[in-house]
Amino acid sequence: MSGTFVGMPAFPQAAARAVGNAQLRHNLHKATHTIRGKRAAVVEEQPDWMELRAAGAAIKDRVLRHLDVYLEQLEAAVVKAGGHVHWAADAAEANRIVTGLVKATGETKVVKVKSMATQEIGLNEALAASGITAYETDLAELIVQLGDDLPSHILVPAIHRNRSEIREIFRRSMSEWGRPAPDDLADDPPALAEAARLHLRERFLSAKVGISGANFAVAETGTLVVLESEGNGRMCLTLPETLISVVGIEKLVPTWRDLEVFMQTLPRSSTGERMNPYTSTWTGATEGQEFHLVLLDNGRTDVLADQVGRQALRCIRCSACLNVCPVYERSGGHAYGSVYPGPIGAILTPQLRGLSSELDASLPYASTLCGACYDVCPVEINIPEVLLDLRAKVVSGGGHRAERLAMGAARRVLASPALLARAQRTAGRFRRLTPRRLPGPLAAWTDTRDIPAPPPESFRDWWERTR
Repeated sequence: MSGTFVGMPAFPQAAARAVGNAQLRHNLHKATHTIRGKRAAVVEEQPDWMELRAAGAAIKDRVLRHLDVYLEQLEAAVVKAGGHVHWAADAAEANRIVTGLVKATGETKVVKVKSMATQEIGLNEALAASGITAYETDLAELIVQLGDDLPSHILVPAIHRNRSEIREIFRRSMSEWGRPAPDDLADDPPALAEAARLHLRERFLSAKVGISGANFAVAETGTLVVLESEGNGRMCLTLPETLISVVGIEKLVPTWRDLEVFMQTLPRSSTGERMNPYTSTWTGATEGQEFHLVLLDNGRTDVLADQVGRQALRCIRCSACLNVCPVYERSGGHAYGSVYPGPIGAILTPQLRGLSSELDASLPYASTLCGACYDVCPVEINIPEVLLDLRAKVVSGGGHRAERLAMGAARRVLASPALLARAQRTAGRFRRLTPRRLPGPLAAWTDTRDIPAPPPESFRDWWERTR
C-alpha cells in the first residue's frame, strides 16, 4: 500500500481530531446526505434492485473462484488486440514497471484519470522520485493535488472541502502547476469548473503519456471500462500517444453481458444517477496508440485465500457504504490512514496491508456494526461479518494491550467462583462510589454510556438468603 499515509496514528486518535473540526463535519454531513438521498431515489424506482444486487455478487464470486482462468483470458485478448500486459506482484514492482514505461517514451510529464490503484501503490510519488510529474485531471483529484492534500472519499476525494476552500486552493496553487486561476475567481461551481477546465486544457493538449485505472475489465474481449462524470477521463484516455492502465486483478467481469448488471448498479450507487455521464471503453491498442496494461496483485491473492474476507474483493468502488456510515460522516476519510476509507476501507486495508501496525489493527473497530453499509452495497458485501472476523484475528494475534489486560483479568475472575462472589460483594458495598467515567483507555466507552450501578445484593447472595 502507499507510503503516503505513513506515520498516521491509530483510528481512534485520528478520528478524535477530525470530530473536533466543525467545518469538516459540516462539509461531510452535507455532501454525504445529498448523495445518499439521490441514491435512494433512483434505487427505489428500480423494481429488480435486489435481483441486480444478487446478480452482481454472483458474478464477482464467479470471477474470484476462477480468477486465474479469467486473468489468462484477459491477457490473451489484450495481446491479440495489440496491447502489452505486465504483471505486478506488489506496489514496488508496479511502480518500477510504470516508471520504466514512461521513461522509455522520453517524457517527463503524464496526465492521469482518477485511479485508486495508482493511489494505493503511491505511483505519483514514485514517478516524482524519477523526475516525472503526474498531473491529476479528475476535478476532485486536481483539488487534492493542488491543495497538497490527501483523498478522503472513494468517489469524491475532495469531499472534505467546501467551495470557498476550493477557490482559495485554486488561487494559491494553480500557477505553480500551470495556467493560473483568474484573479477575480468566484466560489460558485460554474466559475470553479471553468477555471479547472482552462487549467487542464493545456495539460491534455501537450501530454504524450496518459495513465489510468479501470472500473472493469472484460475478460472475453480484453476491453477496459472507465466510468466518470466530467469527460476529463476520456481526454486522458484518447489524446496521449501512450496509455498505461494500472488495474487490480479483481476488477474482471467474464463477459459483456455480465458488465450490463454493473452499468445499472454502479451509477445508482455512486452518484445517484440512472446512467453514468461518461463511460469509456477500449480494447488493446487503438488509433495508433501504444497501450500497456499493468495487472496489480499487491496483497489481493492473500485476501482471496481468506474464506470470509475475500468478499471485500467484490467491491466496485461505488462509495455507497461511506455515504451511509455514521462513523465516516463524523470522522472523515483521512482518519482511516488509507486511500480506501469508510466501511470498505476498514475491511480491505487491513487485509491488503496486514494487521501488524497499530493503525491497521484499529480499523476493524472503526464501526458501530449498524449494518447500513451491508444494506446499500450493490454487490452484497457483508461488511459487518468481515469486521467481526478481522476483530477476532486482531485478538488472536495478541489484540490491543488494554484489551488483553482486561480480558485476562475477566478470565481469572470468571474462572473462580470464590473470586467472582468476592468481586460481586465488593461491587455491591461500594455501589455509591461508581464513577460516571471510567479511567484510562476505558474512558471512551463512557463518553456515550452510563456505567450501570451494581445491585446492592448479588443473585448468588440473594439465593443463599432466600433459599
